[in-house]
Amino acid sequence: MAVRDILLLGNPRLNIVCDPIERSELDDIREVVADLHDTLMDFRRRHGAGRAIAAPQIDVMKRLVYVHIDTPTVFINPVLSDFSDDQFTLWDDCMSFPDLLVNVRRHRSCRITYRDLDWNEQSMILQDDRSELLQHECDHLDGILAVARAIDGQSFAYRSQRRVIDTR
Repeated sequence: MAVRDILLLGNPRLNIVCDPIERSELDDIREVVADLHDTLMDFRRRHGAGRAIAAPQIDVMKRLVYVHIDTPTVFINPVLSDFSDDQFTLWDDCMSFPDLLVNVRRHRSCRITYRDLDWNEQSMILQDDRSELLQHECDHLDGILAVARAIDGQSFAYRSQRRVIDTR
């Protein structure tokens, strides 16, 4: 449908807790999903990165996440649970601050329960990179950015410093 502007770090709308989607909103949500797809693909083309996007990043304050890794997946009203005790650290990135990396800690696995575009309830276990990705995206739905999850005051770096970071 349309490539939308991505809200950037500092925009107070990124700190809003999103509203759940009602079944009666599905037709409107399909249009938002198309915009999320177009916006993600445009970002990927311009930046060479991007696996997922949450609706509030395009100023739609609804509990909706669009992931496109191998195939597109839409998560309506996602809920994370069953977090593993095992955690790992990573340099997280975000389309809302594309030149910044943030060192965060995420759970190695968790369960996600959500509705699909046919309003069927779905559930899956997420491991490793999928687990951290959906934790990041669901944080957006709760108005939490990765910068708020930084491990400490030394957990920020510009992407251009990636080679320096990787040798630490």
